[in-house]
Amino acid sequence: MPSKAPDNPAMTELSDEAIALIESDSVATMATANADGSVHLSEAWIGLEDGQIVVATLSDQRKLRNIRRDPRVAISIPSPSVNEWGLKEYLVIEGTARITEGGAAQKLQELAHTYLGPDVVFPRMPNPPAGYITRIRVERVRGVGPWKRDG
Repeated sequence: MPSKAPDNPAMTELSDEAIALIESDSVATMATANADGSVHLSEAWIGLEDGQIVVATLSDQRKLRNIRRDPRVAISIPSPSVNEWGLKEYLVIEGTARITEGGAAQKLQELAHTYLGPDVVFPRMPNPPAGYITRIRVERVRGVGPWKRDG
């Protein structure tokens, strides 16, 4: 079932294929803007909640500082599929991010089941910090694959 955002018409609907890739174990690359305008890339485990991409971070990393200054982000997710032209498929999501404090350890534990296995405990530390949750409102979907909507 496609993910919709009826209360926010600026959000873009995700196709079933895009949702499946987001919920797979493909690690995403997240792009944010540094203060000098250069691009900062980081890898991230991602999830999906209420039509938004969710990223959990235990510490206050550069990507979070960048988002606080400029909330525009892009995420690229590689697909294991190859199209009829022999091109490796990938999904790109552009959107606006919002950071909230707390809940990171619980979200990372949930995501670890996808990325590391069903019996994994993560993070492996007693009393992990509350961390941060980043929610990305999907505004544009593109790439090579069945999720391509525009451009």
